[in-house]
Amino acid sequence: GNGLPAELPADLQGPLAAESDVTVKIPAYPNGCHICEIEVDPDTGWVDLVRYVAIDDVGRVVNPMIVDGQTHGGIVQGLGQAMGERCVYDDATGQMLSASFLDYRLPRADDVPSFVTAINEVPTPMNPLGIKAGGEGGTTPSPAVFIGAVADALKDYGVIHVEMPATPEKVWRAINAARAGE
Repeated sequence: GNGLPAELPADLQGPLAAESDVTVKIPAYPNGCHICEIEVDPDTGWVDLVRYVAIDDVGRVVNPMIVDGQTHGGIVQGLGQAMGERCVYDDATGQMLSASFLDYRLPRADDVPSFVTAINEVPTPMNPLGIKAGGEGGTTPSPAVFIGAVADALKDYGVIHVEMPATPEKVWRAINAARAGE
């Protein structure tokens, strides 16, 4: 009769309903700054991440160690996207060629330096604790900061852009194409 499966318990039948106690009326605007220093080997295209410094605003900080862990993890996640993570498919069959961690490059501890992080605590009036989200602080800026550093390092070779991920092969090809005037 009601279009629901017969095996659905009686207390789950009927119309859907929702309740909400939190209504966002005032937007929260976090701030921050991330900077990285890299070195490029023009003969191999290898990019060495030498230094990474970040300052983020997560509102009032309840547990600084947890916030630092979120920031560090987010930075590495974003750097992974910028440095090597890439899904590869066979053009003819659509078969995924990077379906395991043997073929999909994840960042490792030796790919990144120890980070210097700091917190700029600007509480938000949006909630009684003054807290803002902290997990995005590393993931959002790190790809742009890394690719920007790569572009800056390669400008003297005439390279203006390297598409993510900036793998050693892509960097090497960009340097050599610019040297050849392509």
